[in-house]
Amino acid sequence: MSNPIHSTTNDSVKAVLAAGGKKKSQVNKGKWLLALLVAGLVSGGAGYYFMGSSQTKSQASYKTTPAKTGNLSVTVTATGNLKPKNQVDIGTELSGTVDEVLVEANAVVKKGQKLASLNTTQLQDTITKGKASLASAQAKVKQSAASVKEARTKLNRLRELYRASGGKLPAKSELDTAEATLERSQADAEVAKTTVISATAELRSSETNLGKATITSPINGVVLTRTVEPGQTVASSLSAPTLFTLAEDLAQMEVEVGVDEADVGQVKAGQKAEFSVDAWPGRKYPAEITRVSLGADASENVVSYLTVLAVQNTDLTLRPGMTATAT
Repeated sequence: MSNPIHSTTNDSVKAVLAAGGKKKSQVNKGKWLLALLVAGLVSGGAGYYFMGSSQTKSQASYKTTPAKTGNLSVTVTATGNLKPKNQVDIGTELSGTVDEVLVEANAVVKKGQKLASLNTTQLQDTITKGKASLASAQAKVKQSAASVKEARTKLNRLRELYRASGGKLPAKSELDTAEATLERSQADAEVAKTTVISATAELRSSETNLGKATITSPINGVVLTRTVEPGQTVASSLSAPTLFTLAEDLAQMEVEVGVDEADVGQVKAGQKAEFSVDAWPGRKYPAEITRVSLGADASENVVSYLTVLAVQNTDLTLRPGMTATAT
């Protein structure tokens, strides 16, 4: 007969063992799955790495060139403005009212050509008065010369009489008076001569001013600007306005640039250069450095040196005032 208690105990133990074995089997199965997953990730990452490395190696390319000697070029860049080689500002030496203006901007003019003129009414009056004053002074010279001659003749006659009379005639006082009259006549004659000189100078000055009332071109060239109109009042002074600006020859121009102190050691007269302007993008104009100033220009703590470039403008595409970038 079997023992019921023992049988129950054995069944419980088997059940526990069975449950433990099942649980252990599940744990082992989970570990295997986790191991497989890790192995897959590692394998995929390694494959991606090797594929990427392979692509990188296949894309990278290198080019080699044999070493050689040569000159190192240093480029200096500076900005400035174009200007005529010879530019003249014309004002007036007289004050007055402008009567007429005969030229416009861009007009081609020749040396001595009339550009404008001032009203000359007052100048003409001054010349008329000057001529009258000169004529009066010249008449006084003649009059004083006659007085001198008369006084000298009288004095000589009295002296002859004095010698002939043995000093009895004329009276000594009369002789002294004749001598004084001659001296006064001679002094008056000198004053008259001086007055003639002064009147001549004043008349010459008035005639010179009359000539200055006509404003002419001092050079052969072209009118760049005109700032005067008929009827305008102009004044002669140190700050007198410019009436006309003329350029002698636009076929030959200059570019003035400021070269930085750090670059001025690379620049010298005679070097070739080129520059461009915004009006003609893409075009390079040849130039030559003619002067590098020894004096510095300090502005806002920046030191530069004025450098002048000579430019040929035979096609007249360049104009005064254009901004040029030179290299």
